[in-house]
Amino acid sequence: MIDPRLLRTFLAVCLEGSISGAARRLNISQPSVSVAVAQLERSLKGRLFARGRQGITLTAAGEALKRRAEMMEVLLADAEQAVALAGAGIRGPLRIGGTPGALVSLVPAAIARMERVDHMALTVIERADAQLTDLLRRGEIEVAVVTTGIETPPADIDERSIARDPFSLIVGRMHDGLGPSVSLPEVAALGWVLPQAAGAFHRQIEALFLAAETAVPADVIRCDSLLTSKAIVQQGRRVTVLPRGVVEPEVQTGLLRAIPIDGVPIVRSIGVRTLRGREMSALGQDFFAAITAE
Repeated sequence: MIDPRLLRTFLAVCLEGSISGAARRLNISQPSVSVAVAQLERSLKGRLFARGRQGITLTAAGEALKRRAEMMEVLLADAEQAVALAGAGIRGPLRIGGTPGALVSLVPAAIARMERVDHMALTVIERADAQLTDLLRRGEIEVAVVTTGIETPPADIDERSIARDPFSLIVGRMHDGLGPSVSLPEVAALGWVLPQAAGAFHRQIEALFLAAETAVPADVIRCDSLLTSKAIVQQGRRVTVLPRGVVEPEVQTGLLRAIPIDGVPIVRSIGVRTLRGREMSALGQDFFAAITAE
């Protein structure tokens, strides 16, 4: 069995990139760090670091161990917090992550379904797709809420699609003359707001224009904040394209209008990703059941 103290020392070297940096981080001597790493390598019967002129780099075995060391750190922090919360009669902690549009579409309804959970510590964070996968692997989130069906997930990630939502042209009150439906070529010359960061949602937007045989607009504000994008459209003449469900509250109150797009077969699929083989916490299981409920 691996000594957790050795594992924490190893992780400090990974995070700092050097023996000396790990020693400063842990407030111990450099020889103590070197001895700990050597003990760990002997215990595992393999080298964890390659040493060269550029310093130390992780071997393949080191990379595999680093991920598990990160998970151990999160687990220990969670254990401490869970005990404190339990003493206060609160369930958790539970951390979930997601892309902005997927979170808005699925999470509020899921939380509303968790009626029997009166007191809970739940953290929701927004990140890009690639970052969410890393967070799942490190154990920093239990569930990622994302656009699904775009590409095959990595071998260690399970994906489940939950809902489908058609894309619509989203406009403010200055475009009352548009509709009741439009084609992308008709509106391509308008000013636009579109996502900047690479990711599943960005690729779907590009696929929409490709399917319509229309170039992605040049007159465009690139913005990854869903809230800001909707505000720009609401208060001006720019338009955007979003799944209808993302703007449903604004549509219901008349702040925005969602216009169906003709001739576009692409529909956004949203769902969840989890780390394969990882057992969820009790609150995580409740959340997963709520978000995947039909």
